[in-house]
Amino acid sequence: MSKKLIKHLENLLSERIISTKPLSGGDINEAFLLTTNNREMVVKINSVSKFPGMFKAEARGLKELMDANIFKIPEVLFFGKDVDVSFLLLEYIKSGNKTPDFWSIFGERLASLHQQSKPYFGFESDNYIGSLQQYNFKYSSASEFYITQRLQPQFQMAIKRGFSFSSLDSFYVAIENEIPDEASSLIHGDLWSGNFMIDINGSPCLIDPAVAYASREMDISMMYLFGGFEHELFEVYNDIFPLIDGWKKRMEIWQLYYLLVHLNLFGDSYLPQIQSILKKYS
Repeated sequence: MSKKLIKHLENLLSERIISTKPLSGGDINEAFLLTTNNREMVVKINSVSKFPGMFKAEARGLKELMDANIFKIPEVLFFGKDVDVSFLLLEYIKSGNKTPDFWSIFGERLASLHQQSKPYFGFESDNYIGSLQQYNFKYSSASEFYITQRLQPQFQMAIKRGFSFSSLDSFYVAIENEIPDEASSLIHGDLWSGNFMIDINGSPCLIDPAVAYASREMDISMMYLFGGFEHELFEVYNDIFPLIDGWKKRMEIWQLYYLLVHLNLFGDSYLPQIQSILKKYS
């Protein structure tokens, strides 16, 4: 982390940063714990040219989740750029241990989050999932939004990278008839086990969102795709906000998006799962 950026952050904060400590991060961003005489904060940094607007979009998503006032969400302090470096300065949330009712609380809060709705599917602006752009043009139906704003951009990207797929048009028609007619939900959008943490009170905290108002089954399906969530969470969720019949059967339709994202990020090990889903509905 450069001295120039530290000075820039000090000017924004009107505080002297007395120490910086690297934190474990992902492939996209570097992260550091910053300490002043008054508090601790986290700063994430990346390249302005490689990921334009990423932190602005993340800040907007975090604010949307925070405004719902359901989960603990890290407060956005500042975001911006300093020459070729983008930064996002966040509240530091100290980690703790799960309470005995952690998964029950998680299920209750996720149900409450998903009960937040808008009269459309989409979001006020585009954002990112991982390092890939995610599009959020508003539609009136879940199927239109999912096909045009989630699946088609990922398939187009995969085709440009040398992958081939057949019968996509018939696949889109088939899944359009499977997707239920339900109001949109505020979803995290990238809800795998690495994107929640446990705060010092033992409660769930959501981080690194890819938010939209979309089908709530997207979050549920992503949670099942890579695991890391206890069954109690889903039982409590379903007691509060029951999923529409057939949701387990539909999970692979929603998981297709996340598998395509992983195909475009990490390569062809995800291709067999994708082809299996396409074959089933084509």
